Amino acid sequence: MPLATLDRSPPPFFKQGPSAFTRLLFFAALAVFLMVADTRWKVTQPLRAVVATVLHPVEEALLAPSRWWDGLTHYFSGMDEARQMQARAQRLLTAQSERVMRMNQLERENARLRELLELRPRIEVGTRAAEVLYDAPDPFTRKVVIDQGSSQGVSLGAPVIDEAGVLGQVTRVYPLTAEVTLVTDKDAAVPVVNVRTQQRGVAYGTPQARGMELRFMAGNADVQVGDELQTSGLDGVYPAGLPVAKVLRVDRRADSAFARISLSTLAHADSTRHVLLLDPVGSRLPERPADAASAAASASDAASRHGKHHPAAAKTAASGAHP
Repeated sequence: MPLATLDRSPPPFFKQGPSAFTRLLFFAALAVFLMVADTRWKVTQPLRAVVATVLHPVEEALLAPSRWWDGLTHYFSGMDEARQMQARAQRLLTAQSERVMRMNQLERENARLRELLELRPRIEVGTRAAEVLYDAPDPFTRKVVIDQGSSQGVSLGAPVIDEAGVLGQVTRVYPLTAEVTLVTDKDAAVPVVNVRTQQRGVAYGTPQARGMELRFMAGNADVQVGDELQTSGLDGVYPAGLPVAKVLRVDRRADSAFARISLSTLAHADSTRHVLLLDPVGSRLPERPADAASAAASASDAASRHGKHHPAAAKTAASGAHP
């Protein structure tokens, strides 16, 4: 055979390379292997860290014009908003000045009337500011943790309020933090009074609806949608007159003697950050006469028993009891 007739071209496999299906299988297997290896052994984590570190200055440079523009826009819009807020605050201050003067006059009149009627002075409770740190990790309760604890003087059972109304009550105290159970918790109960009718009741938390419910109210009770409920002060914990909730819905069922009354809380339980802690009212109440008499009797008995061995102490106790 003549040499010119021999075909010296390479085989098609080396000329065209692997087929498309072969390449698909190879790269698919490689991708699966890399995903599994990254999930199990984190093999690409150092590579990601290096790439992110290298690209960070580039990202900052690309984002700089957008940030400058946003800052400039926010600056001018903030200036306009600040001017509007100042004007609103000035108008509000002017409108409230006359109200403050009337309030001062009413307070003086109230003090004079209480003196004429020989009523006991109103109970003043101490306050303490706090900040909400985070929600409690228990998904079945409605609790938050604040940055004040026993070292700051927080006591167990202290009421917690925000600018809108009652938020909850301190149920657990730590040295530097405290746990607050919100009024929407399933175990929360607040004695309330209807501002319109002065009818008392108890509002219970309903965590499913993130609200409260006024229970054990008769089906024909005078309760209307929109009625405001405030603390009654009968429990010795919450001071009287604090806003709690508003009536959202009244369901008078024929098959039950009680009405189902749904409430919406006035406090912003999900968004508030700064709160105010109040001292429990019970800690400020004067001692009851019966308790004082029993305490005096027990002290006298103890002194008499002690006086059997120490006549001078008995003589001193007797002279203190009968001046």
